[in-house]
Amino acid sequence: MAENVYECMFIFNANTYAKNPAGVGKTVEEMVKAVDGEILASRLWNEQKLAYPINGHRKGAYWLTYARMESTTISKLNRACQLNDGILRHLVIKIDPRLVDTMVAVAKGEAIPNDDEGDGEGGEADAGEKQEEAVSAS
Repeated sequence: MAENVYECMFIFNANTYAKNPAGVGKTVEEMVKAVDGEILASRLWNEQKLAYPINGHRKGAYWLTYARMESTTISKLNRACQLNDGILRHLVIKIDPRLVDTMVAVAKGEAIPNDDEGDGEGGEADAGEKQEEAVSAS
């Protein structure tokens, strides 16, 4: 089986996160390693009010993780999430291989890799630079 990269979004109980912020990341890391996965990026995405109450909870801590793992182990990860009382909801989706580098870089807060440098076509970055030049010139 081939390994794929997955985006995993976990909504943790906000009280659990508030009591032990480092423990939430460790919990995710342990669950991914238990299914022989490799974490590429993992961080708190946001802590906010939920759109609707989940099991009586009105706030949640959203944790974003990118992990490389076998497709056959996703069901084991889903089961581990269901058994964890601190996780209110979770979602695991497969990432298109063409987007992996960019999405992981953004999750880590790094510069986005640009494969089109020097081709002269001008992308969003060039448009932003032109706009900045126009503002500074005026």
